[in-house]
Amino acid sequence: MLNIAILIPAAGASSRMRGLDKLTENIDGLPLLRRQALRAKATGAHVAVTLPDWNHPRAAVLQGLPVQVIEVPDSDLGMSASIRRGVGFLPRDITAVVILPADMPEIETEDIQKLIQSFQSTPYPMLQQATTEDGTPGHPVLFPADCFMALQTLTGDHGAREILRMNAHRLRHVVLPGRRALIDLDTPEAWTAWREAHKDTCLIG
Repeated sequence: MLNIAILIPAAGASSRMRGLDKLTENIDGLPLLRRQALRAKATGAHVAVTLPDWNHPRAAVLQGLPVQVIEVPDSDLGMSASIRRGVGFLPRDITAVVILPADMPEIETEDIQKLIQSFQSTPYPMLQQATTEDGTPGHPVLFPADCFMALQTLTGDHGAREILRMNAHRLRHVVLPGRRALIDLDTPEAWTAWREAHKDTCLIG
């Protein structure tokens, strides 16, 4: 197994879905969260998933998968709570963490591998951020281990933007096909539009 971790923050309330849970919506016959975890596992990296608690319905969609599930009791404080707790509970020998949003259905295993390979190819630890083909920054993002302390002090719901800004001098952009690095589905309207656009290529239900 790689000594790199992939952290999937999945402890949010899915509040913009108006009563539905975006992470249990089906794509290719699988709940989105399980599909994302499988794609992460296929890289050979350690995979950790944050959940509001171990009895949350999302835990059922991960059943049987060899992933680390991390409870986030203060998940109502936003994305930073998932990142703080997730990074804090990673195995001690991890040299970098890829933060992979759970609601990005177009991210493929090879996209995650591109970030990992780019990190491994540099002579000193560099942050790696996925971009679209036109250069727009997006996700996933890889943080070397020397960023872990900063990740564990994040607050609010803005992810790790400030850490990226402070480390701009050692930030490498990794281009992914199309707009994969930006496509997320967090409203019913976004799901409807995405499903319509992919009705000929995905088994969606």
